[in-house]
Amino acid sequence: MSNHTTTLKRIEDHPTTHNLEWNDVISLLDEVADVTEEHDGKFVVKLGDDRIVLTKPKHKDVDEQTVIDLRHLLKNAGLIPTKG
Repeated sequence: MSNHTTTLKRIEDHPTTHNLEWNDVISLLDEVADVTEEHDGKFVVKLGDDRIVLTKPKHKDVDEQTVIDLRHLLKNAGLIPTKG
């Protein structure tokens, strides 16, 4: 689980990281969410009442918008603390 803890921390970090690997992200999501790969290669992620659709990046790292979307999803599920 320590790799997942590191991945969660990197999703939470500000400024947004630009070197978060897809394999780490999808491994974390497989542990905490319902992940389904669609026939078009997109990944539907359901966590609590939220649902996002991710596209596997061409390179190993996810883009900044994906990190922001993941941060929102994981905060809503209580996996990342809300600051404030």
